[in-house]
Amino acid sequence: MLARVLIANRGAIAVRILRTLKARGIRSYVIYSDADRDSLHVQLADVALPLGDGPLAETYLNIDAILALAIQHKIDAIHPGYGFLSENPAFVSACEQQSIRFIGPTAEQIQAFGLKHTARTLAEQANCPLLPGSDLLTQLDDALAQAEFIGYPVMLKSTAGGGGIGMQRVDNADALTEAFASVKRLSQQNFANDGVFLEKFIAEAKHIEVQLIGDGQGQVVCLGERDCSSQRRHQKVIEEAPAPGLAPDVRQAMLDSAQRLAASVNYRNAGTVEFIYDQQSQGFYFLEVNTRLQVEHGVTEQIYQLDIVDLMLDIADAQFSCLEPLQALSKPNKHAIQLRLYAESAAHDFRPSTGLLTQVSWPETSDLRIDTWVQAGIEVSANYDPMLAKIIVTATSRTEAIKRLQTLLADCQVYGVTTNLDYLAQLIQQPSFINATISTGSLAQFTYQPQALEVLRAGTLTTIQDYPARTGYWHIGVPPSGPFDSYHFRLGNRLLGQDEGCAGLEITLDGPRLQFHCDSRFVLAGADCEAWLDAQALHNHCVYQAKAGQILDIAAVASEGARCYLLLAGGIDCPDYLGSKSTFTLGQFGGHSGRALRAGDMLSIDAVAFDQACFDQQAATNDLQHSLAQRCQLQVIYGPHGAPDFFTENDIAQLLQQSWTVHYNSSRTGIRLIGPKPEWARDNGGEAGLHPSNIHDNAYAIGAVDFTGDMPVILGPDGPSLGGFVCPLTVIQADLWKLGQLRAGDQIQFIPVEQAQAVAYHADLRQALIKLEVPPPLLPPCDIQHQALLRLDQQNPQVTYRSQGDAFLLIEYGEMQLDIALRFRVHALMLSLQEANIPGVLELTPGIRSLQVHYQAERISQADLLQQLVALESGLAPETLTVPSRIVHLPLSWDDAVCQQASAKYQQSVRPDAPWCPDNIEFIRRINGLSDADAVKQLVFDAHYLVMG
Repeated sequence: MLARVLIANRGAIAVRILRTLKARGIRSYVIYSDADRDSLHVQLADVALPLGDGPLAETYLNIDAILALAIQHKIDAIHPGYGFLSENPAFVSACEQQSIRFIGPTAEQIQAFGLKHTARTLAEQANCPLLPGSDLLTQLDDALAQAEFIGYPVMLKSTAGGGGIGMQRVDNADALTEAFASVKRLSQQNFANDGVFLEKFIAEAKHIEVQLIGDGQGQVVCLGERDCSSQRRHQKVIEEAPAPGLAPDVRQAMLDSAQRLAASVNYRNAGTVEFIYDQQSQGFYFLEVNTRLQVEHGVTEQIYQLDIVDLMLDIADAQFSCLEPLQALSKPNKHAIQLRLYAESAAHDFRPSTGLLTQVSWPETSDLRIDTWVQAGIEVSANYDPMLAKIIVTATSRTEAIKRLQTLLADCQVYGVTTNLDYLAQLIQQPSFINATISTGSLAQFTYQPQALEVLRAGTLTTIQDYPARTGYWHIGVPPSGPFDSYHFRLGNRLLGQDEGCAGLEITLDGPRLQFHCDSRFVLAGADCEAWLDAQALHNHCVYQAKAGQILDIAAVASEGARCYLLLAGGIDCPDYLGSKSTFTLGQFGGHSGRALRAGDMLSIDAVAFDQACFDQQAATNDLQHSLAQRCQLQVIYGPHGAPDFFTENDIAQLLQQSWTVHYNSSRTGIRLIGPKPEWARDNGGEAGLHPSNIHDNAYAIGAVDFTGDMPVILGPDGPSLGGFVCPLTVIQADLWKLGQLRAGDQIQFIPVEQAQAVAYHADLRQALIKLEVPPPLLPPCDIQHQALLRLDQQNPQVTYRSQGDAFLLIEYGEMQLDIALRFRVHALMLSLQEANIPGVLELTPGIRSLQVHYQAERISQADLLQQLVALESGLAPETLTVPSRIVHLPLSWDDAVCQQASAKYQQSVRPDAPWCPDNIEFIRRINGLSDADAVKQLVFDAHYLVMG
């Protein structure tokens, strides 16, 4: 009995075999190269055996290494799958010499059928119909003579190998003369055999194959036939069973021929006899024998409800009685179709595609079978065949199977690399496929129309964004991302007459060069840029129509502003991550594979019809654009942290009167500013840190001006949600768009405005967008009050309510001390607010001794919210709380090269005089009075850490 089976393969076939081994209770072993360490077959196996790094010859084709592992682990049998060593007679012989059963044909059978000219001889002896052809040819003159005798066109074939390699159609003597030497050379390079021969070419040919299994003692059973005519460069793309359109007598004659041929050599285990079927004459002719399990075996399994791998294991285990029930198999009453999903670009001559898979999902339905080796998070390399999955649909009829495929393909999601999924979706709607008249040459005439935008040049930082982006995750540290200038992003979508949140491209400083592969309407919005559609110069905020093949070249963004946006009718189609398509490059998620675009990326777009009624193209003018000259005038609300608690009154006055210069090291994380150093109202941050800017961690608002030491930073849409720095000002919601248009060297000014006016201004701006009207003018500046909104001194602990812009409110408890009891108080308030479910409250983000409330000011005013928060205080009972906890063990790196590099970059681009640089470990030693670096290491590694925020 087989107890230990090694799978000498990878990918989808390895996973497929694994499932059968597990069902039989056989211990499974797999081999893998370094490039495949994350593959599903490695994860699912009982034992995974590494082959190391290197080319195929040193890994999956390394017979000595594989057999050494098999001997070491006392393997009973090896299943070769398909490809690699599956048809290598030397491997079969080597296995048998070690008393390891090879789950497949004998070495002699593989050798005999592996060479096409000897296979033809065996087929002739078994009375199989043959195409007119030649013997092996060594001289061009002999080939020319044979071609004249057979009649052009002919196929020039390599006798060795498979997969369409070394096959070429020639239509006349000149073409044969040109092809003869190259096909011989190709055959020698790929198969170490330069033997070639000629065969008559059938113009309207179908490729039909018969699945068989034999016991090696003369008994052979045929398991029906498959149609594999949908081929691209002799590579199968679609397979189905049963083969449609065959007359009953032709079908039976084909099965009988395959059975005779296999039985004549006492064929052992699974194999396939392939035929060419002439649609015009309805004749069929022997093509070749594949002495292995085929990629498309699944469609046969589906219609007969069989497990061919299970049968192969039975034969290898000498359980020959497994064939007896197969003799009585009735005609199948189901139809199955398989599509091969490849990581390749159909728009670029099927160029293989590599990259990180960020989404892999399949519809969950009983009529769909997916054989795959991939899942989200797997890197698709260039080392192996680009097939990712086999998509198999089974139905009661061919018509129903095609209908189900057309429906289910739309729900198959594979993102991160370019695939042929859309190509397949278009192919199965072609009349020749639907009518079952497709031939082996049909796909050469099929014109694929990609619904895509190709990146020819990526630009400085071009990312996919949508609006309002990733909301609802601020409390766990996930920023919203989204367009840095959301006003002009939304304006572009409005001009296209579509939802203002549709995903588009954010372009920073230098733009991309893009090619449309389908007709599409688009708008450029935001900062002016030099842009052309082919030779046509473009203007911002105008709707343009691009034709398939046209190139959109977006050069440098003009000196006024930093970002422009490309919005397309229907938007850009990419997977949602946490509810948004926006790219968060630091987190490496969202958008296109969690990164900025690169040359070669293909972006799916939905080329929807343009609704002229939504917008009159002639009405689009730059009057709708916010004046980018205003970008340097930032309207702000004072707080949450100001004078006299943290800053002096002079500091705040200076902050509002001074012009601040945008630092070159500014980004979507935050806008750094250069200006005068504050005096500060205190000497240090107490328990929170050495610098007076330090406080215990509290939640930030987008647009908060936080002082990182003496340098102010305006928090951007990719910034942190929690931090330990004071924030004296917060940019109002209606002005957040301006942050996205600031560039290095800009001189900005903060303008204080009143809360109520800011809320009304935001509503007016939103209405201007909806109605495509001119934006409202700036608000008048106001005087500021150096105090918190409200402080409950009589409360124990003391409660302080601070304004945090026009959409956030910050509640702080007690003194600025690290007190676990205060953290429990924060948690109690958060639970109470969640239970109260106050209309307009969007999100709650706890800090160490604070709670941030994010609210919609148009639904609940700051005064009403404050009143309800005060009312909740009396009912809090943190001393009764039980908070779930767990212990997590994490690895820590110590003084590694990456940390050293980060310190060096920080000194170079942010703060050269930071006390924790250049040696952070020495800094920790010094401020804690420790003796040496080893004492720091012991302290860090021996400690238990309580995560509080």
